[in-house]
Amino acid sequence: MYRASYQKGFLTILYSVGSSPLDNWSTFTKNGYIKRIYDEDIKSLVLEIMGSNVSTTFIHCPSDCKAELGIKLPFLVLLIKNMHKYFCFEVKIQDDQRFMRRFRVSNFQSKTSVKPFCTAMPMGMSPGWNQIQFNLADFTRRAYGSNYLETVSLQVHANVRIRRIYFTDKLYTEAELPNDYKLLGKPKDLKKEKQFKAPPTARPPSPLNTGRSEGPAKQVEMETTALETETEMDTGGMDVKGDAGPDGDSAAATTEEPGGQTEATEDAYY
Repeated sequence: MYRASYQKGFLTILYSVGSSPLDNWSTFTKNGYIKRIYDEDIKSLVLEIMGSNVSTTFIHCPSDCKAELGIKLPFLVLLIKNMHKYFCFEVKIQDDQRFMRRFRVSNFQSKTSVKPFCTAMPMGMSPGWNQIQFNLADFTRRAYGSNYLETVSLQVHANVRIRRIYFTDKLYTEAELPNDYKLLGKPKDLKKEKQFKAPPTARPPSPLNTGRSEGPAKQVEMETTALETETEMDTGGMDVKGDAGPDGDSAAATTEEPGGQTEATEDAYY
């Protein structure tokens, strides 16, 4: 299927956002369903495969069971979501000895089992979305002592949600991946809001305190000035008579009069 095509970098065989994600896939359902839904976690359309029995609900690539993928890229990557149910996928490869080998990976397998033509391996998944990286060349060499040539077919069983399945020539870091190949994509840059900062100044006095402190004080000063003027005029009149100047009682009375006028003025203001 892909044997004659140029293979380097990334080769996608399933993308849930495309117009027809299952063009090259065949579907098998029994007591289950395969449909495309909207996932709230990644805000995107995904392919959901659910069934009461793992072995009876699955998708297979290529769509023709007799055809072969012919993909020589050694790394298989799956962007899938953990549904907290039984799940497995199976990869069929061909090695340099011209034997067909199968790798069956599941989350319900307790230990690795290596047989002449089939190897079953356990897989641990974190809650939510996961990026599963499968090194086909390394597992072929470790399990069978042979070299990986190409991938023949891929089969994904229930229960899982799929974002993308692709092959790569090497493992890429998160920074090297294109945005479409990242699990959550690149977040959008938010526009920076303009912030206006007032220059540092002394804290202005409260309007209530200002009205109570400055207003009465000015009024008292005005009243005091008026009283002092009247007092001077009265004192001048008394000096003409010649009796109040040297008398101490008259001086004391003159000093106490502005105080009485000030208290009356404050009571009238409040």
